[in-house]
Order: sequence, then structure tokens, then C-alpha cells
Amino acid sequence: MIFVNYLLMCLVFGTTFLAIKVGIDAGTPPLFSAGIRFLAAGGILLLWMVAKRKAKFSLLLRKEMFLTGIGLTFGVFAPLYWAEQYLSSGIAAILSATAPLMILLLQTAIARQRLSLSSLAGCLIGSAGVVLLLLPGLTVSFSKLWMLGCIAVLLGQVFYSAGTVYSRRVVQRFQDTSPIALNAAQMMYGGVLLLALSLFTENTRLENLLAPNAAMSLLYLIIVGSMTGHTIFYWLIAKTNPVFPSTWLYISPLIALCLGAVLYGEQVSVVSVFGGITIIIGIIVINLDNLKALVFKNKSEVKKAGEAV
Repeated sequence: MIFVNYLLMCLVFGTTFLAIKVGIDAGTPPLFSAGIRFLAAGGILLLWMVAKRKAKFSLLLRKEMFLTGIGLTFGVFAPLYWAEQYLSSGIAAILSATAPLMILLLQTAIARQRLSLSSLAGCLIGSAGVVLLLLPGLTVSFSKLWMLGCIAVLLGQVFYSAGTVYSRRVVQRFQDTSPIALNAAQMMYGGVLLLALSLFTENTRLENLLAPNAAMSLLYLIIVGSMTGHTIFYWLIAKTNPVFPSTWLYISPLIALCLGAVLYGEQVSVVSVFGGITIIIGIIVINLDNLKALVFKNKSEVKKAGEAV
């Protein structure tokens, strides 16, 4: 069951980038669409948690939820949704995979520690992958908006890294509250901020939202992308550990790259594919110690279970 849910989560997260692209191409204002997605998904999940008595509405009055919402939702998805007007969904997904690299650099800067040899090697490999990924766009058909879109996605991962580091403290501070409820509350704040930004920067028309592709994209992202995907993520954390579910970052971007090319006809160069794979390898090298510990732990648990039988 754990393995099946893990594969389902990777598939869900891998499809969200294409779903965003489909909605934007259908004419949905990107920031407004993102705002509706996270406000609706967060609101439904919070109501569910309150009904199960695993959270209280007073959670929304805590400043920690607002700050986490800026880092994990608003700061990440405002740049991503804007960027996917000019980037393919596959390129956006691969650039989003740089999040662990950003987290490592931020944690190292905060702790004022030197990077380990494997972490340094992973950073260099990941950086080389980013260069390879962007190279075709820079040399073949240079576009300022394309380049700005790439920078925007990378900027979003800086917000994500800060939000992740901060949210770990928040989870420890709210140990009596379900992580699903904490995530729901921060999504609601992020959604409100996205809608506020949309109000001042976009011209929203109802007919654009009711277009079949736009409506289906939004419903998919609310129900499958945000509600189902994140619920499975936190279920896996409860059943395994925090490291294992996070390895979706090694798989989902490549799923997104393939889906964009096969289902949506997105052009992907060989150099960009190689760059994407190089980024994933860099992220794996960075987290090599954690992955080794995870493998050894799983082997130990299987051995104990066998001895018990």
C-alpha cells in the first residue's frame, strides 16, 4: 500500500505542471487560477480536519500560518503560474526540482557550516544541469520572457526553501495539530494573497474561467493536485519518515517532462533532457546520506519483520 500510494503521489505531482499549462493556455488568468486553487483546496481540507477534531479554526489566527503561506504557496506559485505562460510545463517542472539544492544552501548559510564533499559535488552537478537545461533556449531562440520565466521559477524555489526551513519549526510548535491542517491553513493564506495580487494585475473574465479546459484544469488541480496529492504526502510521512515521501522530487519532474512532450506536444531538446537528468542526479548526490540511511532502515525493518514471523 505504501509503494502504491508513493507512485500515485509522484504521478499526481508530475501531472500538475501540465494541468497548470493547460489552464493558462485556455485563457485563465494565472494568478487568479492559482488563488482559487489553493483557497478552495485549503478551505475544504481545513473543514475536514475540524470535522474530525484534528484542528480548530483558530489556527487561521496564528501568524505562523500567514508566514508559511507566503513561503510555501504564494512565493512559490505566483512565479510558477506566471512563468508557465512562457515556459513549457516540463522545463518549469525540472527547474522546480532545484528546491532541495536551495534548501541545502539556505540551511548551510543559517548554520554557517561548510558543505560536505558530497553536498558540494551535488551542488556543482545540479548547477551544471541548470545551465544545460537553459542552454538551448539561450542559444537557439533567445527570448527575454522565456529567460525571465526561468528566473521566476528559480526565485520561487528560494521562497520554497525558506518556507520549508521555517515550516519545520512550525510543525514542532504545533505538535498537537495535524500536519494536513497546518498545510491547509497556509494554503488558504497563500490563496488569498494570490487573489489579492491578481486583483491589481489581471483582468479576470468569467467566460475564460468557464471554458472547458480551464474549468477541468482548475478542478483537477484543486481535487487531485492539492487535496489528494498533499494528503498522500502526509500519510506517507506518518507511515514512513519525512525523507522517503520527499523523494518525489527525483521522479515527478521527469514525469512532467515526458507528459508535456507526449500529451501536449511540447518541444524538448536532447540537451534539455540531459540537463534535467543532470539536475536530478545532483539532487540525489546532495541527499545521498539521507537516502542511504533510508535504505538501511527499510532493510532493517524488513529483516525484523522476517524474524518475527
